[in-house]
Amino acid sequence: MFEENQNITRINLDGKEFILIGTAHVSKQSAELVKEVIEYEKPDSVCIELDEPRYQTIIEGNKWKETDIFKIIKEKKATLLLINLVISSFQKRIAKQFGINAGQEMIQGAESAKEIGANLVLADRNIQITFARIWKGVGFWGKAKLLTGIFFSIFDDEDISEEDLEKMKSQDMLNSILNEFTVNFPKLKLPLIDERDQYLSQKIKEAPGNKILAVLGAAHVPGIKEELKKEHDLALLSQLPAKSKALKVIGWSIPLLIMAVIIYTFIANPSAGVQQTISWVLWTGSFAALGTALAFGHPLTILTAFVVAPITTLHPLIAAGWFAGIVQAYIRRPSVGDFENLSEDVFTLKGFWNNKVTRILIIVTMANLGGSIGTIIGGFDVVRLFLENL
Repeated sequence: MFEENQNITRINLDGKEFILIGTAHVSKQSAELVKEVIEYEKPDSVCIELDEPRYQTIIEGNKWKETDIFKIIKEKKATLLLINLVISSFQKRIAKQFGINAGQEMIQGAESAKEIGANLVLADRNIQITFARIWKGVGFWGKAKLLTGIFFSIFDDEDISEEDLEKMKSQDMLNSILNEFTVNFPKLKLPLIDERDQYLSQKIKEAPGNKILAVLGAAHVPGIKEELKKEHDLALLSQLPAKSKALKVIGWSIPLLIMAVIIYTFIANPSAGVQQTISWVLWTGSFAALGTALAFGHPLTILTAFVVAPITTLHPLIAAGWFAGIVQAYIRRPSVGDFENLSEDVFTLKGFWNNKVTRILIIVTMANLGGSIGTIIGGFDVVRLFLENL
């Protein structure tokens, strides 16, 4: 019945039959195809391109109200959550414009698996691990560019063209959203596509039964066809990237160097030391405060960012955004309703901006970004004053 459908790939390997359905994450027809093929083939297992957190978010629409915003900030997950919400906003804009549900084919796969009594396998790698591995590969300026792009994308409510929609139909959803970024950073293809191809293929191979059906974004099918022939270590692919010892040394060395330069200058020329200290405070504090102000933080939140940035920028384990976010959360404490409305508020620019939860996440991100930029400029100015007063 479906033998000649170009979106279906059949592979026989090691006594198992694998049926790969290449879908468009933004297509009604894909969801209908998934339903028809599962009902016809009656596979033993259905694998879908979702991980546990994303799947739970879909089926438990009220889960947001259990979120502890203070815990998110303290665990350094504010930026990750913001990225997830921006992706959700992007998907919802597509849904509204074209009358479709992004990812509906994955939901359909789960529902159809339940209807026929098949095993449901959540085959994708945890999105937090994927983003952590992406984050490691972009460097400081890459991080700054990504965060800036995320911030300004919140204000972009321009309609998506038919041409762009057609391109998305042949891409992985995460890749379609980060497409411009991956062009500038080709190495990101490894954690975003290649590693996930390996992870997905291994999960599909290990699925129970002899007939396995997998619902995948079309961009993954060519890679998975090849990766199914190989064995992959899921534990290795699931590891959070280890922090480089060199980066740890640099992270501590630069603040210590800046402090040493200021102390030495104070001893040699107290007035120059005062200049250095003022320069450091103004550059780091002003940029952290500017980032907070751009996110429309409360005046006390802006002041907090200014006061703590000169100190936090000298300590690799703390950041101005965490303090600014916590102060904002105390002053403008999110209600249960803010969490419950997240899934709808990220649907519009006004909702994204006005929701107290997303505002806090933006403030944390922008304060940290501003503080980092201030550190670079302030550090160079401290060295300049040191050299002038040798």
